[in-house]
Amino acid sequence: MKNFEFKNPTKIIFGKNTIGKIASEIPRNEKILMLYGGGSIKGNGIYTQVKNALKDYDLVEFGGITSNPEYAILLKALQVIKKDKITYLLAVGGGSVIDGTKFLSEAALYKGDNPWDILAKKIRTVKGMPFGTVLTLPATGSEMNSGAVITRKETKEKLGIGGSGLFPQFSILD
Repeated sequence: MKNFEFKNPTKIIFGKNTIGKIASEIPRNEKILMLYGGGSIKGNGIYTQVKNALKDYDLVEFGGITSNPEYAILLKALQVIKKDKITYLLAVGGGSVIDGTKFLSEAALYKGDNPWDILAKKIRTVKGMPFGTVLTLPATGSEMNSGAVITRKETKEKLGIGGSGLFPQFSILD
C-alpha cells in the first residue's frame, strides 16, 4: 500500500516509517506529555521511535493508562499536566490511550471543580488542549473521531464525551 495523508478534520499520516514526522506536526515551543498504556510500546520499538522524533522537545511521560481508561488514573495524569505546565498531549497507543487523552484534553482546560462533571453533565467540548496520536492498535476509530468513553470503577459508571474540540490534530498510522 502507498503512503498517504488525509484530513477529516484530523490529519491522517499513513505509511511505513511515518513516526518520524511527529516533529513536523507539533510546534517546537510546546511542552509535551506523552501518554501510553502498559508499556508494550517499549518492547515493539515504537517508544524509541517517538522519543527519537521528539528528542529536541521538552517531553514528559505518563504510562499506565488502562483498557477502558479509568478516571482515577487519568486524574493522576491531569495532576502532571498542571504541575509540569504541559501544553500539548501525545497519545501513543490504541483506542483506550487515545480516549483517555481526549478526556485529558478537555479536563486540562476545564474551569469547574470536578472533572467528572465533563462526563456526568455531558459537556460538549468546543476547545481542548491540542493533541496528536500515534496509533498502535486500530480498532475503535478513536484516532480520527471526537468521541471517547471513560470508566469510573468506584461508581461502576462508563460515560462518553465528545465535541468538535476533541478531534486529534493529527494521527500517525505507521
